[in-house]
Amino acid sequence: MQKFNLSVQFYLLLGVALLLTFGLHLLVLSNMEYPVFDHLIVRSYVVNGLLAATIFFLLYRFREKLKNQIGFLFMGGSLLKFAFFFLLFYPSYKADGDMSRLEFAAFFVPYSVALILETYFISKMLNKLHDSPKK
Repeated sequence: MQKFNLSVQFYLLLGVALLLTFGLHLLVLSNMEYPVFDHLIVRSYVVNGLLAATIFFLLYRFREKLKNQIGFLFMGGSLLKFAFFFLLFYPSYKADGDMSRLEFAAFFVPYSVALILETYFISKMLNKLHDSPKK
């Protein structure tokens, strides 16, 4: 079996994990007889996936040059995700004056999946940087 580099592993796993989570999310909503495609769920999975991929790409691209700032840049990426939440999702979710559990889950389930994968792979990236010979 071919061994992929860290970034390819991340993108493949991110895509598979978000697709599986999305399918499971829709299945749970359907079984509970809730509207399946409500609450901007598709947009949420797409936006969270794209943001996670972009943030990882930038951190991976500049890992050598900015290795001492990766942690702060990662936190900045999380801040960027919350900015997108408040710009793209929050106004719609609060339009009725209340954010329901379904609306909360529609955003924070894919956010959590992407965040866990980002954290794991950035940790691996930093460990490889730390273990690599000094130039």
